[in-house]
Amino acid sequence: MATTRTANAHWEGPLMGGKGTVSLDSSGVGSFEVNWPSRAESPEGKTSPEELIAAAHSTCFSMALSHALAGAGTPPETVDTKADVTFQPGEGITGIHLTVRAKVPGLSAEDFQQAAEKAKAGCPVSKALAGTTITLDAALV
Repeated sequence: MATTRTANAHWEGPLMGGKGTVSLDSSGVGSFEVNWPSRAESPEGKTSPEELIAAAHSTCFSMALSHALAGAGTPPETVDTKADVTFQPGEGITGIHLTVRAKVPGLSAEDFQQAAEKAKAGCPVSKALAGTTITLDAALV
C-alpha cells in the first residue's frame, strides 16, 4: 500500500530578505523557521531544504542497510548514518556524503562495504536524488 507524507512551506517576502516556515504535517512533529541566511550561511536555529534532505537521506539509508543486513542473516545491532548535503548558492546541491558506522556481529568489513554500497544505490531517497553525486564512507565499529 502506497503512503503519502505531507509538508507545507509558507514564505513571506523576497528570497534574500524574506522568511518562512516549513511544517511537517503528516507526523505533526512541528514547524521550523527557514530563511536565506540559514540556507546559504549559518543556521542560527533555523533549518533549510538541504538539512531536511540530509535527515531524509540518512534515515532512508540506515533503514535500507539494516533491512539488507537482516535479510542476509547478519542483523545489525546499531547503524548510525550522517548525511552531509552541500549547497552552493547559484549552483544548487553539489553533493551528498554519507558516513555510516555500524555494529554488525559476524560480518566482515568487505561484506559490510558491499552491503552499504547496495543500500546507497537502492534506498528510495538515493534514487530520488540520482542527479546528485552521492559518496559513501562505511565502516564497522
